Amino acid sequence: MLLALVLSVIVGFVWPETAIQLKPLGDGFIKLIKMLIPLIVFCVVVHGIAGTGDLKRVGRVGVKSLIYFEVVTTIALALGLLLAFVFQPGVGMNVDPKALDASAMSAYTTTASKLVGGGTVEFLMKLIPTTAVSAFANGDVLQVLLFSILFGCALAMLGDKGQKVTGLIEELSHVLFKTMGIIIKLAPLGVLGAIAFTVGKYGIGSLKQLGMLVVLFYGAVIIFVVVVLGTIMRFSGFSIFKLLRYLREELMIVFATTSSDSVLPQIMSKLKRMGIRDSTVGLVIPTGYSFNLDAFSIYITLAAVFIAQATNTPISMTDLLTILAISLVTSKGAHGVPGSAIVVLAATLQAIPAIPAIGLVLVLSVDWFMGIARALGNLVGNCVATVAVAAWEGDIDRERAHAVLDGRPVPTTDDDQDIEVTGVPVRVF
Repeated sequence: MLLALVLSVIVGFVWPETAIQLKPLGDGFIKLIKMLIPLIVFCVVVHGIAGTGDLKRVGRVGVKSLIYFEVVTTIALALGLLLAFVFQPGVGMNVDPKALDASAMSAYTTTASKLVGGGTVEFLMKLIPTTAVSAFANGDVLQVLLFSILFGCALAMLGDKGQKVTGLIEELSHVLFKTMGIIIKLAPLGVLGAIAFTVGKYGIGSLKQLGMLVVLFYGAVIIFVVVVLGTIMRFSGFSIFKLLRYLREELMIVFATTSSDSVLPQIMSKLKRMGIRDSTVGLVIPTGYSFNLDAFSIYITLAAVFIAQATNTPISMTDLLTILAISLVTSKGAHGVPGSAIVVLAATLQAIPAIPAIGLVLVLSVDWFMGIARALGNLVGNCVATVAVAAWEGDIDRERAHAVLDGRPVPTTDDDQDIEVTGVPVRVF
């Protein structure tokens, strides 16, 4: 991974045209990962619900998760507004919106119109797949999650009659994890393609004009992880820094690919190895991928105010509160939307006519760089959410969790074998 990272930067600087042509390596790696995610989510969620046999517990976990998601993402949105208002990264750019190239934004604004136009009812209706098969074919995690919950609840209600199906799904999950292990071995190629393309196309110079925005966003994500998520972990009885160390291999892959999808199966396995109940991991992580996008939330409000400042658009406190309220809606379910960050930002700005949506062109060139912090922050946020909800519900073996985070020997479980899909050897005691 590190070798691929170094080579990609060299290729990007020395042979930029060749580097741009390597983009399919990164895109192909991500597509291979996404190919398995719907099936893995289905197996993990169904087995978790059917295995617990307690539907009331599953319901409690779901409600507590949604409450947690709303509270924490609201804090993230507010943090983005606060930092943008205090540091004013866009002030002084004096950009004329009429001089910006609108063609670069046409695809994003069209998708944004569809995202916002339907409202809450349309959003809820989209959660229901046309058929069970279409949910998997389209790769819509929320639709797969809905079907998986219904299927898991039905198996739990069948009791002993559903044991054969439950066992079959558990065995299928092991096959899928092993398949993921084969794909993850291609991670260095994915890193080479993604990083080389970015360096070759944009270069370091792309950061100069918008460097303040990028640095401020990274700082905001670090503050959020250390202070906000660190506090949540402390109240849960654990250390955020030990959790980050435990997830270091997955964070490295996410850093290189800018996609948290690439480690979803490994993260679920590692959280279960910590002693968190299967059903809790199976519900919180997939749901969090759409409803608990902490770093994404910071990005939306920070970028919206940045565009207003850069285009000398005056914004009042009412506008700031409107951005916050709209972002609470538009940031939900963004996972899986092509160009989701720009699309959701466009959707947010469409609801606030005072801010020129064409200003989105300003952040396009650095969106990839900001995407690294977005992916990392979202992943850490969902892992912390799982630990917090498990601690709240009493679904975590604290002794085992502390042993795992401290690097002390723990009894071997089936999940320990699944962790090998990271491509990094894991000691099994």
